Amino acid sequence: MKAGFYQFNPEFGEKDRNLQKVLETLTRATFDLIVLPEFFATGYQFTTKDEVAELSETIMDGKTVKALSDLSNEKSCYIVAGLPERDKDLFYNSAVLTGPQGYIGTYRKTHLFFEEKLFFQPGDTGFKVWDTNIGCIGIMICFDWFFPEAMRTLALKGAEIIAHPANLVLPYCPQSMPVRCLENRVFAITSNRIGIENRKSGELLKYIGQSQITGHDGQILVRASEDEEAFSIIEIEIEKARDKQLNKYNNLFTDRRPDMYNLS
Repeated sequence: MKAGFYQFNPEFGEKDRNLQKVLETLTRATFDLIVLPEFFATGYQFTTKDEVAELSETIMDGKTVKALSDLSNEKSCYIVAGLPERDKDLFYNSAVLTGPQGYIGTYRKTHLFFEEKLFFQPGDTGFKVWDTNIGCIGIMICFDWFFPEAMRTLALKGAEIIAHPANLVLPYCPQSMPVRCLENRVFAITSNRIGIENRKSGELLKYIGQSQITGHDGQILVRASEDEEAFSIIEIEIEKARDKQLNKYNNLFTDRRPDMYNLS
C-alpha cells in the first residue's frame, strides 16, 4: 500500500481555495491512501456559531465530500479528511472516507477538545472500521488519540491502519503514537496542520506539525517538520498489522483479560 499525509496551513474560511490547493496536489500524486488534516478546508479556530453554520456541510450534499469522492473515483484511491458536518441543526467534528466507489462513510469525533465543546456535539457514530480493497481502515480524530480506549477499540474491530486527521496544538502526540501503535500492532497516519490561528484575543493556537506515519512495531516511518508544508507517501506492508503474536506464548489480543478490567 502507498499511503501518506498532506501537512499544510489552511486559511480560515477560505474553503474553496483550501480545497483547490489539496485537489491540485493530490491530482499530481500516486497513492492508495492519503490522510488530510482535521478541518482541512475551513480552518479550525471558530469564534461564533454563525461561522460554524456557514462553513459546515451536510455529508451527502456538500461540495467538499463530492470533490473528494470524485477524485477518489478518478484515481481509484482512498482519502480520509476532516470537516465540520451539519446534520439538521446540529454540528459535528467529522471525518469522511472516500474510495474508488465514491463516499464510503463518516466518523464523528468522540472526544471534543477545548472550545470545540462550544460549537459541536460529541460524536455519536462510535469508532468505525471499513474493510476496503487495500485493507481495514479505522478513523479517529485529533484528541481521540489521548484516550487509549479509542485506538484499542479500532484495533479490536479489525483496523489495520488508523487514519488520524488532526489539528494538534499540544506537544505530546508525535512521541506517544509509537506506543499506541505498538500496543495494538497497527499502523497509523497522523495528518496534522501547520501555522498559527489568532482569531480570538488571548487564545493563539500554534499547530505543531510533525505529521507522521507510525509502524505496527512502534517505529516512526516518517515524520514531517514542525512548520513546513509536507506531502509524504511511503509504502506500507499492511499485512504485518494482522499478526498480533509477540512470541510463541503471547498474543496481544488473546492474552487480554477483559474480566479483570474495570473501565467504566
